[in-house]
Amino acid sequence: MADEISDTSQTVAAGQLRAFIERVERLEEERSTIGDDIDEVYAEAKGTGFDTKAMRQIVAMRRKDPMKRQEEQSILELYMAALGMV
Repeated sequence: MADEISDTSQTVAAGQLRAFIERVERLEEERSTIGDDIDEVYAEAKGTGFDTKAMRQIVAMRRKDPMKRQEEQSILELYMAALGMV
C-alpha cells in the first residue's frame, strides 16, 4: 500500500513537473518570437533614419519608475559635472 502511494505521488509530481517544463518551453519560444519582432521594429526604425541606440535607451528609461529615473539622472549629472563633462 505504501509503495502504491509513493508511486502515485511520484507519477503526479512527474506529471506536474512535465507540465511546468512544457509551459516554460512554450513561453521561451514566445519570448524568442517577440524578441525577433522587436528586432524587426528597430531595423525598420533604423532604415528610416532613427538612432536605435537612443531608442533603446528611451524604452529602458520609460520602463523605470519616474522617481527612480530622476534620481539616476541627477546622480549622472552630478558625476559628469565633477568630471568637467558639462
